[in-house]
Amino acid sequence: MSDKISLIGMSFYGYHGDLEEERKLGQRFIVDLDLDGDYSKAAKTDRLENAVDYAKVFQVTKEIVEGTPCNLIEAVADRLCGAILSKFSGVDRVTARIKKPNVSIAGNLEAASVEFTRSRT
Repeated sequence: MSDKISLIGMSFYGYHGDLEEERKLGQRFIVDLDLDGDYSKAAKTDRLENAVDYAKVFQVTKEIVEGTPCNLIEAVADRLCGAILSKFSGVDRVTARIKKPNVSIAGNLEAASVEFTRSRT
């Protein structure tokens, strides 16, 4: 059985980017997470200790995205997936989507994003 918890539209301010201005001024990043696992015990018991605590997932995400700068959002996504899997034993697979709305290119672009999926197996 595989259930999914999604946290959508988390917004953070980080200093990731290959350009000096990005690392100096920072910018907003939007993060979505899909957390796959067996959450039937949480559903049956209706108790937080049997579930994935959204507030704790949010805090870990905030620490990664607002933490140590990376040149690429690919590296941020990889770090985030690893942290979620290591800190939340009930999560079997995580998909992290990181969107960078303010891309520094000479052109019209709404955003750049990456999507990484990592699992325990």
